[in-house]
Amino acid sequence: MTSRPHRPLRPVEGPFVATHEDIAQLNEVFTEAFTERYRKDGMHGVRVPPLNPAIWRYAIDDAGDGALCWRDERGRIVAFNMAHVSGAEGWMGPLCVRPDHQGSGLGKRIVQSGMRWLRQQHTRVIGLETMPRTMDNIGFYAALGFVPGHLTVTLTLDAALGDRSPRLLSQLHGLERDDTIEACRRLTDRMAPGYDFTRELDITDALALGDTLVLGPLSDPKGFALCHSAPLVEGRPRDELRVLKLVLAQRADLPGMLGALSDLARRLGTRRLAVRMQGDCPEAFRTMVALGARVRWTDLRMSLNGFSETPSAEGLVLSNWEI
Repeated sequence: MTSRPHRPLRPVEGPFVATHEDIAQLNEVFTEAFTERYRKDGMHGVRVPPLNPAIWRYAIDDAGDGALCWRDERGRIVAFNMAHVSGAEGWMGPLCVRPDHQGSGLGKRIVQSGMRWLRQQHTRVIGLETMPRTMDNIGFYAALGFVPGHLTVTLTLDAALGDRSPRLLSQLHGLERDDTIEACRRLTDRMAPGYDFTRELDITDALALGDTLVLGPLSDPKGFALCHSAPLVEGRPRDELRVLKLVLAQRADLPGMLGALSDLARRLGTRRLAVRMQGDCPEAFRTMVALGARVRWTDLRMSLNGFSETPSAEGLVLSNWEI
């Protein structure tokens, strides 16, 4: 047996609310922490690149006062936890601790702070996603009261032009735009009572990260999908259209929605459509596979005990717990 050398704990203060001015430091911690995570998992050659600053702006604006960060004695960020609220739904991510502060109890502190903040927002759901192969992470979150749920499977379809142009929120203005967003809110609340993706739609439009595709009449849509085409990684070209939120009144409309999204992906100059399919939606998963979708990635969805999500009894609601 060997003992770990003692490292004196350096003072860390927080949480503070992160702002756009902190993006460079957030990216530094993100890159170092996740590169170290891959190294511990045996992937020594993996270097996690920094995220696109535009994606960080979205994460910070979406989290608002839940964009929590902790600083060392020099004022440098050493940990962060982005806690998000969409009405009754709350989730955390990304979150991490700089490698030189890991093992000090700071990880537990930032997760508990995020949980506390989400409870204060009166969310009924508190969740996060982690890599399913990383036993350390799963055990860490389990010790804090989280229980494993279904896998989230990232599926991709090739971009392909359709028969008609999709209806997009970016094409609307004034009262018509506001009324359409309200109609999308009503549809979401009908499928998942208390959920509200209005802020995400507004921020995506304001930052020009992507668009919201509306299926059916604007005043009473059959569904909508919020998606981003901005690259996740800094300096990379756009290569996929990522669906962050998708709501349908009827599951039978999924093929039509996917066709419209694949068309939008092509029109935006990306190569493919990416949908993170929640594992508690088996019919939707089978529909995508039957359409030729390929599996690209998996994540494990975990929820705080007593704050688990309930699948929509009718229709379909997909809500991405990552940015």
